[in-house]
Amino acid sequence: MAKEINSYTHPLNESQVKQLRDILEQENYEFKNKDYSIFAAKKGRLNITVYEKGPKVLIQGKDTREFVKFTLEPKILGVAELDYEEQLYPQMFEPHFGIDESGKGDFFGPLVIAGAYTDKTLARSLIDIGVNDSKKISDSKIKKLSKIIKETPGIEYEIISISPKKYNELYSKIGNLNNLLAWGHAKCIENLCQKKPECPRALSDQFAKSSVLESTLGNMGKKIHLEQRTKAEQDVAVAAASILARDHFVDWMDKISNELGIEVPKGASSRVIDVGDQLVKTHGEAILSKIAKTHFKTASRWL
Repeated sequence: MAKEINSYTHPLNESQVKQLRDILEQENYEFKNKDYSIFAAKKGRLNITVYEKGPKVLIQGKDTREFVKFTLEPKILGVAELDYEEQLYPQMFEPHFGIDESGKGDFFGPLVIAGAYTDKTLARSLIDIGVNDSKKISDSKIKKLSKIIKETPGIEYEIISISPKKYNELYSKIGNLNNLLAWGHAKCIENLCQKKPECPRALSDQFAKSSVLESTLGNMGKKIHLEQRTKAEQDVAVAAASILARDHFVDWMDKISNELGIEVPKGASSRVIDVGDQLVKTHGEAILSKIAKTHFKTASRWL
């Protein structure tokens, strides 16, 4: 019997958003206003929110599986994927490492690269608890999922956190972000190979020519089949790695914000400039090498 799921998310196009709203209206769902959403609706034990960003639908509640299988998939998406992942994506259930990173595009904060080992049993377990690409999940839920992933029996994971200070030192030597990423991915794979030497394959998102990463791998890593592809985060092992990496990144940002007495922003928005101005004014420009990636064009404002 399939395990109960209490949360499910999926991207929608504009036509599908309208179709979904029409169905919910016909079935007498109660609509309400919700920040950043196109609409939110509730009926019984089910909450459905369609967010502007994407757009994407988030379905929550004890009737989630039933709604996805009998309404969302056949009437809106035109697919039958839930509970059929093993038939549709057999490779995802074979033993392999998934590798992903967080912080690559953020001016402040570390570069975090994480990896997770999954097999058939682990993949099914992670899917059932709602493991998905971290970019589709709120930071508060990521913290909860990260804890569950780490405590899942049989899971092996690795987290490589490159602090801004170390990142800047490495970048000055390597001089190329893709090569630095390759170094971090290779280190993560090598460490996972120590824990699971029998694992035959590693999967990550495409960020450079495979030869760049292959040339960086050590002796153990060279024995593994290395696969890079776009949208690799659709694989549950890569999705688990993305959650672990994001959780570590957010935790680092929260700690540095507490230490400095100011909320250090994620990303590369105008808020980054405002906070950078305040930090440089208070601590001097030397603070940037400790908390920011100084090769970003943003840094030229102060350095």
